Amino acid sequence: MLYGRERERAAVDALLDGARGGRSGVLLLRGEPGIGKTAVLEYAVTAAGDGFRVVRATGVEYEAELPFAGLSLLLSSGLDRLHALPAPQRRSLEGAFGLGEPAGGADRLFTGLATLGLLAELASEQPLLCVVDDVQWLDRSSLDALLIAARRLQAEGVALLLAARDTGAGEDAGGAEAGVGGGAGEGGPARPGTAVGPLAGLPELRLTGLAEPDAVRLLDDRSGTARTGPALTGPARRRLLAEAAGNPLALVELPSTEADLASGGLALTSRLRIAFHGQVTGLPPATQTMLLVAAAEENGELDVVLAAAAALGAGADALEPAERAGLVAVGADRRFAFRHPLLRAAVLQRAPLQQRLAAHRALGEALEEGDRRTWHLALAATAPDAGLADALERTAARAEARGAHGGAAAAYERAAGLTPDRDGATRRLVLAAEAATEEGKLELAEALADRAGARTDSVFAHALLDQVRAVAQFWRGAYPAAYRLLLDAAATDIEPAHAARMLLQAFHAAWYVGEEPVATVLDRLAALPLGADEPLAPLARHLSAAVLPALGRAAGPLPDVRATAAAARKAGAESPVDLVQLCGATLVLGRDHETLELAAELTAEARAKGTVGVLPTLQFFLAEAELFHGRHRDAEVTATEGLALARDTGQAQWTSQLASLLACVAALAGADERCAELAAAALVPGSAAPAAGEPWAHWALALLDLGRGRAAAAADRLHTLTTGPYRHHVGATRAVPDLVEAAVRLGEPERAAEPYERFARWAAAAGTPWAEALRLRCQALLGPDELAESAYRAALDLHEGAHRPFERARTALLYGEWLRRERRRTDARPHLGAALEVFERLGAEPWADRARTELTATGTAAPAPAEADGALTVLTPQELQIARLAARGLSNRDIAAQLFLSPRTVGHHLYKAYPKLGIASRTELAALFRA
Repeated sequence: MLYGRERERAAVDALLDGARGGRSGVLLLRGEPGIGKTAVLEYAVTAAGDGFRVVRATGVEYEAELPFAGLSLLLSSGLDRLHALPAPQRRSLEGAFGLGEPAGGADRLFTGLATLGLLAELASEQPLLCVVDDVQWLDRSSLDALLIAARRLQAEGVALLLAARDTGAGEDAGGAEAGVGGGAGEGGPARPGTAVGPLAGLPELRLTGLAEPDAVRLLDDRSGTARTGPALTGPARRRLLAEAAGNPLALVELPSTEADLASGGLALTSRLRIAFHGQVTGLPPATQTMLLVAAAEENGELDVVLAAAAALGAGADALEPAERAGLVAVGADRRFAFRHPLLRAAVLQRAPLQQRLAAHRALGEALEEGDRRTWHLALAATAPDAGLADALERTAARAEARGAHGGAAAAYERAAGLTPDRDGATRRLVLAAEAATEEGKLELAEALADRAGARTDSVFAHALLDQVRAVAQFWRGAYPAAYRLLLDAAATDIEPAHAARMLLQAFHAAWYVGEEPVATVLDRLAALPLGADEPLAPLARHLSAAVLPALGRAAGPLPDVRATAAAARKAGAESPVDLVQLCGATLVLGRDHETLELAAELTAEARAKGTVGVLPTLQFFLAEAELFHGRHRDAEVTATEGLALARDTGQAQWTSQLASLLACVAALAGADERCAELAAAALVPGSAAPAAGEPWAHWALALLDLGRGRAAAAADRLHTLTTGPYRHHVGATRAVPDLVEAAVRLGEPERAAEPYERFARWAAAAGTPWAEALRLRCQALLGPDELAESAYRAALDLHEGAHRPFERARTALLYGEWLRRERRRTDARPHLGAALEVFERLGAEPWADRARTELTATGTAAPAPAEADGALTVLTPQELQIARLAARGLSNRDIAAQLFLSPRTVGHHLYKAYPKLGIASRTELAALFRA
């Protein structure tokens, strides 16, 4: 029974009503232990009734991390639906749950998307209520997968209800995931984004204490039934109400006499545990043993608990006193459940160490061969054990193969502690540090690296540990430190292949440090004696050939990027992960068409293989190339999907990059508020890589200023961008023509002199017609005036066939403006008219306004602003992406598999798109795209 909680019931009812109507929703309940989160979850299950399918799980505080343990419990009743998933997603979940071989190149994002697919499948016949209690104790791989699914739920009819504990000052945090809580103030309506850590961004409702009338009613209703001893009256009653502060569990479980209420300054959570200690202490010894075994067993499997307890002398009859006291219950699924997680924690806490070790040993012996057995035996071990250490390393390797790097790190670390020989233990600590880095547990990775480094003199081991430290520094945004660590590690006496991989990582860090570090890394790469059969050799050569000329340095000829990719694949490079850097390298020297082709190919390959974690990187490069080719709408669609995926996986660098690129698209369209919002998101303080999107964000804001006629603001931004530490970045290089235009408009062309000289050298090195066209446009602006017309005309000629309509239109606009100022109005009109037509077709509203104003100034009545060309402009990026695939004849299920959505969400977006387009069928949709 819920006492009060009208606000919480209303929020749950709204969530369920949405699912009944085919809409998905997520709600996170947060609050201190005992505040009533579980009671609200039970209310939801009851309110759902027979009209819902219900799946549920509870996180369990545990000394080991068993990959996907929580997720497999949650979805166990739906495993018969796995066959309905696309094959790569099915294999991903089968590998995660140990039902098949781990999928090659396991990707935690892909497992999350597969989780979304299975939830959608479970909701295909009736709405689904998915309930997860104590989320803070889910293993990290399960939590990641569940949250990825949660953030992509749309129109499946799934209600996802989560509950997580706050961790506040003065409270024992226990095993709670750091950062899951966080103060959000007093209760209020469900709102997104007040949690921190992995749960950030979910709509949430914080439970606070019961109002005094509800607390009194609860206390009165429980008096003489759930409580023992004399009823509380007078001062003791008032004191309990005051100390409980509306916490329902405290009202029920705290001692019942005035003498027992003395708190001694302990936090409420600690007092509740002590109260549970007292309840357990009064039970028979065999029952206490049974409870300890049940508390140490993570899955609540009754048969396992009974077998292990029997080995310790406690028979099945020992369970009855604990059930009679209401401390535990056994469900129809034969699973053990404690009345409250604090009771389970109290049982473990009060037991002496030797008893806990004995419980783990008995559980290990009761389990069949497998990772759970290995972990329990490892937790019971008190001395080095080579065989057990080997078994635990195999457990760690399996966890890594399933993409569960956090579980792998824990297993490697414990294996190191059980390893008798020093070198073997050190090797396993190195593996643990590397796995922790992959999981993003940077502090743990560095601590493990320090422990391993103190145990060995091996040059190779220290190089690997410095690589771990460098990755941690990189993800914090400490690029100089990461660059130096990797450069020094690669300089040690290690194999060239290892050095090459470190230097490729160093290049990424150096890119954010400056030109000289970039050149240093490339020089070192070129000097490595890599054999022709080394997978990274073609990539290293291509990187040097593409980037050094852009820095004004000599390099060998730049091969076609597809030939480089083919050579790398033939030598054994992992595709697409190892090849992604080629996409960025070709952009550096202006080979945008090569990036367009290769990035599209690798994106399709990543989708097919399920290596989805690399997609945000690929989609950033692909969207850049699309934007540079004047395909603004395509760039928006690509970057929008990439940004969602980057956010799903917490890839801060690519979140920043993609948000800033979308800010640029918004600037070109004249969407002022959206541009500012996206640029701010790219530059958000405290992000893991705050500088990543900075060049593009500043370029976006400058383009908005330039398009709106704010030349001074644009020139200030662009001068800083093109002369600062990021001047070699792709966005900064391409922004130089904008600086030239802004500076000339201000009458301060000297501000653009040095950046223009660098751009001219870059254009010569690029050797592409479109780059030379932009250089000529700059030259026409900078003077001398008598050469302007020939430069404009030459630039327009070079633009022909370059497939860059936006840049050609800008050149035509500037030429038309120049002609009008020269009083050659008749000559100006065709150029201004052509520019206006292109700007309107591309939806570049500020530039269209400029062209329209100039055309009017020539004495010709400019046409009224036209509607954006084509009916498809009314669609959102996701609707457009789905409509394109539907027009190609793909089914909803095929589209869902390709875009990592549910078929019902695809159908929902098509249902919204058809009325916007004025059509009613896929046949009409295909005809619209053909037109």
